[in-house]
Amino acid sequence: MSRTINIGLVGFGWMGQAHSRSYRSIPVYFPDENIQPRLVAVADSLPERVALAQENFGYEDGTSDWRDLIAREDIDVIDITAPNAMHREVVEAAVAAGKHVFCEKPVGINQEATAAIEAAARKAGVVTGCGFNYRWAPLVQHTRHLIDEGRFGDLTHYRGRFFSMYGRDRLGVLSWRFLEAKAGYGVLSDIMTHAIDMALYLCGSIKRVVATREIFVKRRPLPSGEGSHYDRGAPGDPTGEVTNEDYVGALVEFENGVRGTLEVDRSIFGPQSSMAFELNGSKGAVAWDHEKLNQLQLYLPEEQPVDGFIEVLASDRLPHQGNIVPGGGNSLGYEDMKLIEALEFLKSVAAGRAHHPGFDDALAVASVTAAMVRSWHSGSWEDVVSLRID
Repeated sequence: MSRTINIGLVGFGWMGQAHSRSYRSIPVYFPDENIQPRLVAVADSLPERVALAQENFGYEDGTSDWRDLIAREDIDVIDITAPNAMHREVVEAAVAAGKHVFCEKPVGINQEATAAIEAAARKAGVVTGCGFNYRWAPLVQHTRHLIDEGRFGDLTHYRGRFFSMYGRDRLGVLSWRFLEAKAGYGVLSDIMTHAIDMALYLCGSIKRVVATREIFVKRRPLPSGEGSHYDRGAPGDPTGEVTNEDYVGALVEFENGVRGTLEVDRSIFGPQSSMAFELNGSKGAVAWDHEKLNQLQLYLPEEQPVDGFIEVLASDRLPHQGNIVPGGGNSLGYEDMKLIEALEFLKSVAAGRAHHPGFDDALAVASVTAAMVRSWHSGSWEDVVSLRID
């Protein structure tokens, strides 16, 4: 018998629409899970988005005020894809009403907000989920399985990065993502959180860091309306100041002795969406890049007939992939990771169990980013200290 889980979504921009498509697809691709998401209501400040959600995505109701969703007794899950500055207020209201919550990273406009959000949700006893979707790529799941089996031996080196193209266009408009007042930090909150979460997921806790930052594009055209970070202005348009960072780089030392680097940039030319890692151990190595998410570079010399990296293609033998596409070498895309993410979160909700990545994982990431910020100001190594509020 199917379990119906009622969804209320806050924020119907690109990410909110991706989440909605994922919920709608769960019964289609994973019928044996017996989970039936019901898109009850959506909240967005733009009337045209609310209309789109109801007309094209199947939401039963819509509103401009997210508080209307919190007040409804027929909503089980509040899904938040609104700007970072709204995260804390919405989450705290939702968990106080006993709702389970999924929130896109970074879960709060800054590290203090993340800590307060995690504490509120933990005390409320609700199930939480966070949008670190790159964990759910089948080949990343396979990598974690190989690590758990000890196939790479003792881990020694880790290099993680996220080089994204969305800010490289110097005429890209000054959307909320480029403003500290609305987004908080820049790439530290936006894409470094992904790089850190992947590092924690594969290598374990980080002990200390030394970090640097830079704003390479200091002014951008003002948007004509609300503006997305993919919108474009024109030469001669009025401009405004970018108030958060384009680049962050760090040396990291893990608790288990692994040494590594983490580097992210939104204004770099060349890479398009290179969320990637390279990991080395005493018995082998592995590398993966989201730009080629269906390919894994694997080096296990004791198990291979030739010395050197071999390319492993994704296949239906990997977790989740066979439900989406059969056979080997058939590709998945970005939204397939969001589909898997939504499925696993709703499975946790249905079972009433803690979910990972959840707000505790978001707090672990925030604890690392807080150390990076301290390092910006001190110019030296800083220990990672948990921000958990007891």
